[in-house]
Amino acid sequence: MNILLLGSGGREHALAWKIAASPIVEKFWCAPGNAGIAREAACIPLDASDHAAVIDFCRRESVDLVVVGPEAPLAAGLIDDLDAVGITAFGPSRAAAALEASKSFTKALCREHGIPTAAYEAFSDAGAAKAYVRVQGAPIVVKADGLAAGKGVTVATTVEEAEAAVDAIFRDEGAAVVIEEMLTGEEASFFVLCDGEHALPLATAQDHKRAFDGDTGPNTGGMGAYSPAPVMTEAMCQRVMDEIVMPTLAAMRARGTPFKGVLFAGLMITADGPKLIEYNVRFGDPEAQVLMMRLMSDLVPALLAACDGVLNTFDLRWFPDPALTVVMATRGYPGDYPKGSRIEGLREAAAVKGVEIFHAGTKADGEAILANGGRVLNVTASAPTIAEAQRRAYAAIDLIRWPEGFYRRDIGWRAVKRERDAHV
Repeated sequence: MNILLLGSGGREHALAWKIAASPIVEKFWCAPGNAGIAREAACIPLDASDHAAVIDFCRRESVDLVVVGPEAPLAAGLIDDLDAVGITAFGPSRAAAALEASKSFTKALCREHGIPTAAYEAFSDAGAAKAYVRVQGAPIVVKADGLAAGKGVTVATTVEEAEAAVDAIFRDEGAAVVIEEMLTGEEASFFVLCDGEHALPLATAQDHKRAFDGDTGPNTGGMGAYSPAPVMTEAMCQRVMDEIVMPTLAAMRARGTPFKGVLFAGLMITADGPKLIEYNVRFGDPEAQVLMMRLMSDLVPALLAACDGVLNTFDLRWFPDPALTVVMATRGYPGDYPKGSRIEGLREAAAVKGVEIFHAGTKADGEAILANGGRVLNVTASAPTIAEAQRRAYAAIDLIRWPEGFYRRDIGWRAVKRERDAHV
């Protein structure tokens, strides 16, 4: 098979690492890729927003499968355009991608079909939104109603903070906002492959959104993750399938917009059970890194089964060992940050037992690796216990020489504590 992967982040490097290992792959390209992906695929300067150029490349190179990594091309209808000319592509249509692209769409769907989620209201006027905040009080959650790369959410502890978040969102023309009650419990990520009708659950994960240790600082796209999520017991996973995922898929089919691709449910496990925080319509980042480390089966046939509508005949096997990834980011992220700093020690770090280093914002300058983004590296480790996976990841990080970078030292703390308490 000839495969084209679109994207350039840590998620795409993890997917590229797994796709490249498939024995059925003959030619493999990634656009635009990064310095790490270049070891797995031929990186090409192809712009995913130029749908005609993507189609021309696929025709010229006889591409059998396109895998779209990030959300923006999905929301822009790239899958629709590829499908229209008979090119097989993994991911949802533009209409189905509204599950991520429009928070108000998803919240309305949940309300209509009784899918458990936080109480909410949606606003296209800043004054009305702030009036609602003042009535509801704080703590309260303010979300930009659109794609925000995982960073368009403010968990406001005061009314003033919530009003400031509303004002910030409405600085953009045509903005809208969703304001939700703040759910309490433990967050988890649940991934499901979908073919429009059938669903195949994948592994669970938990990520760390805040920039600094102790879950402090601003929200980010994710500073680390681990899999499996201990809170997601077999019974809880079944509840999520029965109460959240399958009703969503049925609702999307009924609308005439069946969902194909990977559905990523961000959950809060509350005292009343699982509630949906939000949907993403692609693999998580950095959750994809730990999922790919744990996936024993060949990924490519699973992607094809989702495209072909035969997931009901398919299954996947997983390594039992947990996996943990730590994000190394450029100082200043998620705000402004410089580019071009040199990273050394990667070869020594990758030699640590059980460790893979997935690149995110990197570029090659001859033999040198330079930082070229906010989130730059994903140091990922697997081991028989989550505590050992954590130890291996940080042992590898300690070998990386990059003064301009920073990272959290407590990734996986909740799972490590639960594991330790279970053995007391």
